Amino acid sequence: MAGSLTHLFRLMRWGRTLARHGALTGIERDPLTPPGAKRLARIARFGASIPAKPDYAAALQEIGPAAIKLGQALATRPDLVGEEAATNLLKLQDSLPPAPFADVRRAVEKALEAPLETLFAEFDEEPVGAASIAQVHHAVTTEGREVAVKVLRPGIEDVFADAIETYEWAAAHVELLGGEAERLRPRQVIAYFKQWTRRELDLQREAASASELKEKMIAEPGFMVPEIDWSRTARRVLTMEWIEGIKLTKRDELIAAGHDLKQLAEILVRAFLRQAVVDGFFHADLHQGNLFALPDGRLAAVDFGIMGRIDRRARLWLAEILYGLITGNYRRVAEIHFEAQYVPSHHNVDEFATALRAVGEPIRGLPVKDISVGRMLEGLFAITRDFDMATQPHLLLLQKTMVMEEGVATALDPDINMWEAAEPFLKDWLRTELGPEAYLADRIVDIVRSLKKLPHLIDKIDASYPEPGAAPPPPPLPEVQVIRGGSWLGYAFTALLAGAVGAAAMLLAGTLS
Repeated sequence: MAGSLTHLFRLMRWGRTLARHGALTGIERDPLTPPGAKRLARIARFGASIPAKPDYAAALQEIGPAAIKLGQALATRPDLVGEEAATNLLKLQDSLPPAPFADVRRAVEKALEAPLETLFAEFDEEPVGAASIAQVHHAVTTEGREVAVKVLRPGIEDVFADAIETYEWAAAHVELLGGEAERLRPRQVIAYFKQWTRRELDLQREAASASELKEKMIAEPGFMVPEIDWSRTARRVLTMEWIEGIKLTKRDELIAAGHDLKQLAEILVRAFLRQAVVDGFFHADLHQGNLFALPDGRLAAVDFGIMGRIDRRARLWLAEILYGLITGNYRRVAEIHFEAQYVPSHHNVDEFATALRAVGEPIRGLPVKDISVGRMLEGLFAITRDFDMATQPHLLLLQKTMVMEEGVATALDPDINMWEAAEPFLKDWLRTELGPEAYLADRIVDIVRSLKKLPHLIDKIDASYPEPGAAPPPPPLPEVQVIRGGSWLGYAFTALLAGAVGAAAMLLAGTLS
């Protein structure tokens, strides 16, 4: 485990990189930034040519793979990093130079416990893509099937472990500041980030996610998930069916090939709604680079390292919130937030409904094609602070994915609108889930379960069992040795720590505006 000096050194090095890309400008300008942090930000940029507009994405790409992934996670948090930074972070592309083929060969043979030649008749040495965590090679199996082979970068687990340990250390110190920093719960943000990266670093788990999603998407024949080759898949190697299609990033090629872009956009929106609302299990990284248009008009997805889950009760709340905003039923949307315990009970439901009205009404008069899901989410983020709404990390991926899906769909068809496409889908699903038959079935299940619990829980039910549908318990937080003013190390490094934590605050809890 690294010590405080190691963490400080890493933060200072990262801070210098951030400063050179203008990413610490917001810290210097923010009146709430501690003086020590402002001084260190000025020191970090000393002698550097600072761009007029901060480029957070470029800074994190230069810092390394873990910073890239953290930036992608923070792109879901405009309430945490500010709208400008969140928009910039959405541009993060984690493409890096590939690892040498000799290392790739060793990794594949070690993971699959067999010589490469006995597994594949052909294996291209040049990867078709190299990202921060893994790279992908085209290959042909000994049975003659074309496949994509994803291989973890050598030593990537250690790189992430070191970086995350420093993130945890910095987050603990940021949270000690109290107030807004504590409300934003940076330690929980990092804890969830740690969970996400652990999943991405286990390719066998990614294969399982792809397999599960494929089963669930049978109801959407226009959306294709490749088949997994389990005999050539392990924790560090994933082999799946090769996708022969055109990436959605290549719009001109899509048009030249005769694809119906409007239809592709509709397939994407419907597939996302089915995943998020109906199944509660969704691909959370569906950017254009992970989507392919197939020759037969279907849409195919790859890269299943980041997946999201939402339980049924939370999905019902989500659908009702979206439908309530679409139809202007602000009172019901407010009630849902209180039922879900997203808003503390000491606030007034009617006041919250009025705040929601202020978000929804300005866009209700617009043509449906001009109503943006992203804009609506931005408005909702803006009122969280006024109503002491703690961060709900289990919904962060969904919020990010909704904005991402809208961007991908509108890039294909500028006239499509998520609201317009979502309204009939949500209405039908809510009728199914909240209709009289579903209501009676749910009540019977609830009654039977309650009767079973009574002998054991009658005395403790209120204290031990929260309202159904409340946010799931957060992941455990690690023990972090923090530097406090009363220790000898604290006296020695108080000024340095204040500045370093201030630089880390850009990544964890700063306001970049």
